[in-house]
Amino acid sequence: LGAAIINNFVLHYFVGICPFLGVSRRVDVAFGMGCAVTFVISIASLLSWTFTYFILRPGAPLTTLIVGRAMDLSVLNYIVYIFVIASSVQFVEMYIRKFFPPMYKSFGVYLPLITTNCAILFGCLKIASHVSGVENPADMWDLGQAMALAIFAGIGFSIAIVIMAGIREELDHCDVPKSLQGAGITLLVAGIMALAFMGFTGVDRGLEKLLKPAPKVPIEQSTESSAVSSDQAHHLPG
Repeated sequence: LGAAIINNFVLHYFVGICPFLGVSRRVDVAFGMGCAVTFVISIASLLSWTFTYFILRPGAPLTTLIVGRAMDLSVLNYIVYIFVIASSVQFVEMYIRKFFPPMYKSFGVYLPLITTNCAILFGCLKIASHVSGVENPADMWDLGQAMALAIFAGIGFSIAIVIMAGIREELDHCDVPKSLQGAGITLLVAGIMALAFMGFTGVDRGLEKLLKPAPKVPIEQSTESSAVSSDQAHHLPG
């Protein structure tokens, strides 16, 4: 929920702006791009967590087994993640070109540009910071947490780009001042959307308190509390 709405990658961190602005003219194309980005960020996060946990982080088990001593290869994070993202994008591009040719043509240059979509790299680096950048091993993210971030980040990107596409379709029928036509009105709408999504701040903490079970009070403590309350009630005047 946090990655999808509250800390939306596009409207909170302002990453992935290129496809967000370039492929948000029609709702159907925007939805397709959102699905493509969700798939790519999920595959890239799965592979990046695997590489980080087993090879790149300090004291990684596979690296220690091969080299014979603990090593820190986190300096290679950027290079490995870029190769992983590029490979995932190529797979998605071949799939869409074969099975959805009209959608492939509508994406144009923005489909291969997913490779340089900083939202995907940002997601991989955020996962890496919770795998190799933690001091307490108990705080290290497992694969489930990494995939939850990736999937909901992709869903959040899809929500943002589809809403933007719907607004831009309506703007085509509006009398927009000439000085704001094109990128100007689009950036203004994106800013207003970011302000609107700020209204969800704190919802995650509220839901966590609501869903978190209340702590169990020991029977002895509850009995003592009841006895104290009874004594206080007897000493009240009247």
